[in-house]
Amino acid sequence: MAHINKTNVVRLLDKANIHYELIPYQVDETNLAASHIAEQLNEDIAQVFKTLVLHGDRSGYFVCVVPGNSQVDLKKAAKVSGNKKAEMIPMKDLLPITGYIRGGCSPIGMKKPFPTFFHHSCESYNYIYVSAGVRGLQIKINPSDLVSYVGASVTDIVSE
Repeated sequence: MAHINKTNVVRLLDKANIHYELIPYQVDETNLAASHIAEQLNEDIAQVFKTLVLHGDRSGYFVCVVPGNSQVDLKKAAKVSGNKKAEMIPMKDLLPITGYIRGGCSPIGMKKPFPTFFHHSCESYNYIYVSAGVRGLQIKINPSDLVSYVGASVTDIVSE
């Protein structure tokens, strides 16, 4: 197996003594969708979570972590984050705000800690996948360890 460079995400989890597995996958620059990652990992798309950054009209930036086959519900996300309205941030703002690029955005180790909300379905699994902070690398982790580490809330934030 090729040597995998430690990402900031990995360093933070190691420092916190949180158990995880690093899972590499083949990146397709033309298809950064969670479904592509799930196929590569041969896992259920509902266990491959994507990290989305939103901006609320009252709170500013916040993070939603949702199953790969779901869309964040902007009304629900606004409500749980204490906003009247919320919208996805423009892609060009992702790197300056989080330190991550599209396809490599992780709920762990952003430039600043933002309020974070996980979809409650994460609690139905022994493990979920989230980005390790770079394209081509996922972290397989116990969702309750992850939620507690990032200080997240678990709630309903996806469209039915």
